[in-house]
Amino acid sequence: MAEVRKSRSTGCFSDLLPGDASPDSTCDGSDLDSEPDSDMDMFCCHRVQDSLLSSASRFTDYRGILNWIIILLVLTHAHLFLENFIQHGFLVDLWKVLEHLIEDDWPSVYLIMAANLFTVAALLLEQCQDKGQIPSSVGRCLHLLNLAVLMLFPSTVILQQDTSLSTGGALLSLCIYTVLGLKLYSYQETNRWYRQDLVMAPGIKSQESGERTDHLTIGDLYYFLLAPTLCYQRDFPCTPSIRLNFLFHRLQEMVVLTQLMVGIVQQWIAPLFQRSDNSFTNMDVTTRIEHLVELVAPTHFLWLMLFFLFCHSCLNFSGELLRFGDRHFYGDWWNADTLKSFWRKLTVLFHKWSHRHLYTPLVKRGVPPRQAELLAFLMSAVLCEYVIAVPLRTWRLWIFLLMLLELLVAVFLGRYFTGNYGNGLVWLCLLMGPPLAVMTYFHDHYITNRSQPHWTLY
Repeated sequence: MAEVRKSRSTGCFSDLLPGDASPDSTCDGSDLDSEPDSDMDMFCCHRVQDSLLSSASRFTDYRGILNWIIILLVLTHAHLFLENFIQHGFLVDLWKVLEHLIEDDWPSVYLIMAANLFTVAALLLEQCQDKGQIPSSVGRCLHLLNLAVLMLFPSTVILQQDTSLSTGGALLSLCIYTVLGLKLYSYQETNRWYRQDLVMAPGIKSQESGERTDHLTIGDLYYFLLAPTLCYQRDFPCTPSIRLNFLFHRLQEMVVLTQLMVGIVQQWIAPLFQRSDNSFTNMDVTTRIEHLVELVAPTHFLWLMLFFLFCHSCLNFSGELLRFGDRHFYGDWWNADTLKSFWRKLTVLFHKWSHRHLYTPLVKRGVPPRQAELLAFLMSAVLCEYVIAVPLRTWRLWIFLLMLLELLVAVFLGRYFTGNYGNGLVWLCLLMGPPLAVMTYFHDHYITNRSQPHWTLY
């Protein structure tokens, strides 16, 4: 009997090393739940193998764990919603927001309409340069002056002490002016390249100076301003027709997501703000951490909904209505394993603009590529800080500093966190980064202004 056991053991494990196990071998043992179907299985049921959760096992099928996490998250946040409802009741009131917009936001409408003056000025400057009435250098200086006034004008109006602009109206107005400034810069730069017979972006056909000027019209310019892109070119790719069903679906998404975002602010975020007595800068460390942790979940949900609402629903709605063909508004940023890849995939429109009008010209002038990338990133950080801080009249530099911190994390930790670990680092920075900084801005703005009459948080 001992000889039989020895021969069985020798036949099973001789010359078997880790990683050499073959599914075709006599002693497989891969399915431990199956019943033994031969005498060999009775004697040989083990082989050299790693545990599934160890990195050496190369096991990748975690669908069950993902489903478990999703169900756990749903149940956990359902408990938070239920607890919030028991404590505060039903606070969602969309009609209050509509009344607020109707009564208080007409000054912002006038401010947005005033942006047409800068648009017409840009078109007149291009037409004068195309006809040779003013030199190209003078026209470029006038363009830059027009853009500088365009960026300073709304902030000057918003920061006036006696302004009647609401916070939401000021934020919307400044966002529109910022986007308009980026578009008009691309408009004048691209037309200058056409006149100089320089092609600096793919998809633009070279034309001799003065050969074609029918694009310098008010219709062509306003099509570009309404199109979901920041980069100008003469002929945009267009779809053959407008899909009404597609438009209806995007409109439904816009309505539903807007209501959900208002509900999260009124039902979840507003009570957290109302429990605060001091701004974040005046809180002790423990209280500050507690409030930040409480804000992580609603801020993250709000940010995800805002991304889908703007980058998918609104931009696709605009693109379909204008038959704009290029719908690459975002990449798979959720799979990004580096912060650099995350920002590039999340902000595809701004990345195209910065690469075309900032990075490439700097590199052509001899600036090292890394420094050019740094300047483009710093510009995006400054714009984010400008768009949030000016309407709230609160200068903390939190967004700018947190984006710089993310840059340092990407430089020093990016080499150690790769693959799934890098993706985890990206999600951690997303949860604790700029979205949370934006919410702290709104928190301090609420603490500062809640004592004023007729001031409400929406």
